[in-house]
Amino acid sequence: MKIIVIGGGIAGLSSAYYATKNIPDAHITLIESSDRWGGKITTDRVLCNTRTGASPVPTYGTFIIEGGPDTFLATKPWAVDLCMELGLTGRLHGTNPHKKNTYVLNRNRLLSLPDGLAMMIPTNIEAILRTRLVSWFSKARMGLDFLLPAKSPNGDESLGTFVSRRLGREAYENLIEPLMSGIYAGDGDALSLASTFPYLRDLELKYGSLARGALTLHRQMSSNGQKMQGSRSAFLTPTTGLAEIVEALVAYLQDPGIDLRLNTSAKLVMGHLSSFHVELETGEVLEAGSVILATPAFVSGRLLASLDPGLASALQSIPYTSTATVSLAYRHDDIPRELDGYGYVIPRREGRRALACTWTSTKFPHRAPEGHALIRVFVGRAGQEIPWDEGDLLELAKEELNLTLGITAEPLVQRVFMWDRAMPQYNIGHPEILRRIDAALEEHPGLALAGNGYRGIGIPDCIHSGELAVSKVLATETQRV
Repeated sequence: MKIIVIGGGIAGLSSAYYATKNIPDAHITLIESSDRWGGKITTDRVLCNTRTGASPVPTYGTFIIEGGPDTFLATKPWAVDLCMELGLTGRLHGTNPHKKNTYVLNRNRLLSLPDGLAMMIPTNIEAILRTRLVSWFSKARMGLDFLLPAKSPNGDESLGTFVSRRLGREAYENLIEPLMSGIYAGDGDALSLASTFPYLRDLELKYGSLARGALTLHRQMSSNGQKMQGSRSAFLTPTTGLAEIVEALVAYLQDPGIDLRLNTSAKLVMGHLSSFHVELETGEVLEAGSVILATPAFVSGRLLASLDPGLASALQSIPYTSTATVSLAYRHDDIPRELDGYGYVIPRREGRRALACTWTSTKFPHRAPEGHALIRVFVGRAGQEIPWDEGDLLELAKEELNLTLGITAEPLVQRVFMWDRAMPQYNIGHPEILRRIDAALEEHPGLALAGNGYRGIGIPDCIHSGELAVSKVLATETQRV
């Protein structure tokens, strides 16, 4: 059995991994257009002179800088399970339990996010009454969630419309929208509720109230020792960065039977009788019984344009937005404000060019040497153009840290990562696009898709998508036999 996996990000690496685990005799070729594995997962380990004070002896410390995602959600089991299989379980760190404040930028002030947000829904009435993030009128409006009847199902609706209907517009704009943007970099008034947070609709229908439903589930899961999906303590990362997962996968796949190819671009995927031909940009043609496309949806659509124009059109209709991260390292003495939490999110209504700011060395203290701070600024959300120049992004990040934290010092270390069309947008109509894609794939046994463009954008979702893709091609091969 021959399998070609196109795309060497975490979804493609996971696809190749599960193929080797479940189809021992398969010949697997994994190709990646860039010069490294991991896709959006990239970790810089920067050794820096961290001498402070008057000591004449230079000391060096390592900053662990993530260019893309910096953690994964443990409540979705697939990343934890993979780390266990790769022998990384003992290297996983949770977020700092001692300084776990999260702030929201509100009229140029950092205000604490109220306690009791379960699955992004406010459940602590006392904390809501104390918060300055919403007005007293808005607090009263949020209370109507306990009284408003559930709306009868009538198709999909946007996340912004749904939350505004249940909790009021101000609560959405000041509390929910910035948290949602930190996940999807999207426009909540365009994002599909069914494709992003379907459990919110389930809470409304089952309990008649978001808060009542979230409270009930929180109590049930807490009694069983489980963490809820929105729990900040449920996030994990390896000791020296997420690249450890990529490195472990590549080490596992470096087997004589696995053909690993970097700097290799696919041009077209074509069908030929009961097999597929993958034409490379070099002109070489690879043949296999199964192909897994672990590339962005718009790239997969381009590759499949000749094989199935309808499927290609559906894939290319999924919109993407571009993002960037800027990491800056400072001495603690250069930061006027104590970094006493995980950072802050910025509501769209604030009009800032940044999306959020993570205080990385507070969230994960092992990522910076003692006496130093590592801060990461996120830029880019749907509908917002960002400068596509490293120097401009650096200035944007420094401006944000100056405005909000009062930092004027030059950073000891700076790293910029730009991600063109990186974040798929699960907008209204996304469930219908997925139905079209699934129907088209039925006509092509042996062809499967993996990645963050379809049913989940996080690392666990991407890993799971690779596992499911392998299950599909294995089922097809079994039927052929």
